[in-house]
Amino acid sequence: MPKFPQFSGSRATDRPAPFAVEFHLLSTLPYDDFLALQRRLAYEAGGQEDGRIVVLVCEHPWLISVGRRGSRGHIRLTNEQLRARQLRVRWVSRGGGCVLHGPGQVAVYPITPLDRHGWTVGEYLARLQQGIAKTLSDLCLRPTTFPPSFGIWGRSGQLASCCVAVRNGISCHGVFVNVNPMMTNFSFVDVVPPEEVSEGQKSTMGCLAAERRQAISVPKVRAALIPNLAAALGTDHYHLTTGHPLLVTLRKPPRESRHRAS
Repeated sequence: MPKFPQFSGSRATDRPAPFAVEFHLLSTLPYDDFLALQRRLAYEAGGQEDGRIVVLVCEHPWLISVGRRGSRGHIRLTNEQLRARQLRVRWVSRGGGCVLHGPGQVAVYPITPLDRHGWTVGEYLARLQQGIAKTLSDLCLRPTTFPPSFGIWGRSGQLASCCVAVRNGISCHGVFVNVNPMMTNFSFVDVVPPEEVSEGQKSTMGCLAAERRQAISVPKVRAALIPNLAAALGTDHYHLTTGHPLLVTLRKPPRESRHRAS
């Protein structure tokens, strides 16, 4: 197994967290609903003193998100082709480049108060990467990295993309692990700028099913990922919840006006 960037194990901030990481399993979540929920949770995290970490785990309908290192030139499809393939493009304020999302990809969004834990952004990314690497190793895969870039590759392409943002000391966005999505469109989207690709590295995403050359399910990968990610974030205690109560509130349509125009 390759060596990954390490976080220090000797600091006080690396003692087991005094709380359980809260994982919310959200099934398939429209991207706009996710953005609204993440915004609310990040706002609430700024007012909490215990350093709790809330993690959203979901899949998304087909969509391309473009981060600060991505550009329209990294999507090798015309506007007409995007419409024909029913692919929307969303520009988002996060690190990383273009990521094609869809069913069969596990999206993991830890809302983490980095300042409460004393973690730099680099240390936080190293933790996420180690949690994913341990998961892939547990699934009998051989992950590869290309420092200083964060992310994990296999022979089929990038298997996990780390794309985070930090605002007021709170992390948002996260990690995308390609399990078994339909791969038709992935060859047209560069998750890494082609001009920055190292020897042996692919600019596009592959998937775990292609690496294993046999079936693998999203629930199996998700179940393996959750304890490894909790451990990487400093605790072996975690809670699992299906759904999130705030989604009901955020999805409520505005009340109709009592006075209708005649």
